[in-house]
Amino acid sequence: MELQAQEGRLIAAAGLGRVLVATAVPVERDAVAAGLGVPLGSDEAVLGAAGRAHPFRPSGTTAHDGDGRSLEVIAVGVGPALAAASTASALTAAALKGAPYGLVVSAGIGGGFQPEAPVGSLVVADEIVAADLGAETEDGFLPVTELGFGTVRHEPPTDLVRRAAESAGARTGAVLTVSTVTGTAVRAAALRERHPSALAEAMEGFGVAEAAAAQGVPVLEIRAISNPVGPRDRAAWRIGDALAALTEGFGKLAPVLESWNRHDS
Repeated sequence: MELQAQEGRLIAAAGLGRVLVATAVPVERDAVAAGLGVPLGSDEAVLGAAGRAHPFRPSGTTAHDGDGRSLEVIAVGVGPALAAASTASALTAAALKGAPYGLVVSAGIGGGFQPEAPVGSLVVADEIVAADLGAETEDGFLPVTELGFGTVRHEPPTDLVRRAAESAGARTGAVLTVSTVTGTAVRAAALRERHPSALAEAMEGFGVAEAAAAQGVPVLEIRAISNPVGPRDRAAWRIGDALAALTEGFGKLAPVLESWNRHDS
C-alpha cells in the first residue's frame, strides 16, 4: 500500500486533469455542482472507508462529472482539521486507485474585508493563510512559524489564480483560514494589520491546502462573500446571494479548471 501511495503521488506530479472541489457543507457543494453542471451521486468512491467513517463529516452524496469523472465536488466538513482529514482521505483513495487528482479547490462562502471584498463578490486566493495558528503573547500574536514549527501559508499557482480570477470576474488577495470566525471590529482590525492583503476569511482553506501539499497536489481557494468581516450581525448576512455568486462563478470556471496544466505555470 505504501508503494501504491508513492506511485499515486508521482502520477499526481505529472499534472493529470482530475479536479477535486472541497466545500465545507452540502449547500455549498450543491451550489458549486450546479455551476459546474455535474450531477450528485454516492460519496463512497471519492472518500474511501476512512473518510466515510467520520461521524461529523456531511455524508451521503458527492457531485461527479459523468463524462470521465474529471470534476468531483465533496463536502468535507467545517473547520481546518476536519477539512484536512476528509480531503486527505479523498486524495489517498484516488491515488491508491491509480487515478489521482491533479488539482484541489477549496470553495464556499466566507466573510469579506470591507470595502475591498463586498458582499456578493468572488475572491480567488493568491495566498491561503492560517491566521490564528500560533501563540498569543504580551507583545501580540506570533505565528507558529516564529515558534519554529510548520507553515502558515500556501501559495496557489500564479497562472491559475490569474486565469480563474479573470474568468469569474473575481478579486485576488489573501484568504485567511480561522478556527474562530471574526465577530468584533477589534479582531477584524487586528487581522487586517497582520495581513494587509487579506480580502476574505473562512474556516477550511488552509486545512485543504495542507492535505493537498502533503501529496504534492496544487491547490486553489475560491470564496463568495456572504457577510462583512467584523461585528457579528446576522441581519447583514446574504448567504443566498453568496451561494448564487458561487454557482455563477463556477459556471465560468469549469473550462479553466479542466484545462489547466501545472506545467504551464
